[in-house]
Amino acid sequence: MDGVISIKGNRTRGGAARIGEAVTCGSGPIDYVAKADLDQEFPFFRSSVRKFRRGDVIAGAGVLIDMFARVQRGMISASAPLPDGREFIVEIIPKGGLIGELEVLRKQSLSLEYRASSDCELHFFDGRLLRELCAKDPQFQVKILSKALARVSELELRLISNAGSSLRQRLARTLLRLSAIYGTDAQNSGDELIISQNDLAATLPASREKVNQCLRRLRESKVVDGTQGKIRILNRKALEAYAEGTASAA
Repeated sequence: MDGVISIKGNRTRGGAARIGEAVTCGSGPIDYVAKADLDQEFPFFRSSVRKFRRGDVIAGAGVLIDMFARVQRGMISASAPLPDGREFIVEIIPKGGLIGELEVLRKQSLSLEYRASSDCELHFFDGRLLRELCAKDPQFQVKILSKALARVSELELRLISNAGSSLRQRLARTLLRLSAIYGTDAQNSGDELIISQNDLAATLPASREKVNQCLRRLRESKVVDGTQGKIRILNRKALEAYAEGTASAA
């Protein structure tokens, strides 16, 4: 695919791209960066590098782009709209995660919207390279599909588990899951989560008002603390007890 990866349209306050705007391809040359050894999983020699600020829409649902991306730095949220108009953040993709690899293999449009949850850097690759490598190397194809299957299985188990759980349990589990994701960053212990209340509510999913009520109770119990857009885990064992449903109601 010719052209540079770009975000279409004007930006909202703070420089974030408007929700729903998609990644498109312009007419300029691709800024390829030589990668003699990107990593063992992606022995490609060319990638288009793009940096995004928190809140930028990277790619919109329904867009057909024959490219996929690897998260080199930061985190990406993948979301879908709910029937009542709310957003459901299906997945938080950390460093090393992939975006759009299955759609590239199937030659389908994206089913989710991808947005930068933090300042991040992505490496984009031509979809043809992935298809050719999978065709030439069955072991590589198995590795790609196994990772995708693991993500789908984790989501399925999470949805089943949350279906019969209280909001407090779901919130505690979500905070622990996000903590594990943040903990993959060497500069973050996993105890401090950078997430807005809107995004946290969309991750559960639940209304912001109810999530705020649960957070307030956790703060009063000194399980978590934090300010606007930031949550710090103070008592991990207590949070785990809430997640397992063994903690007494406050």
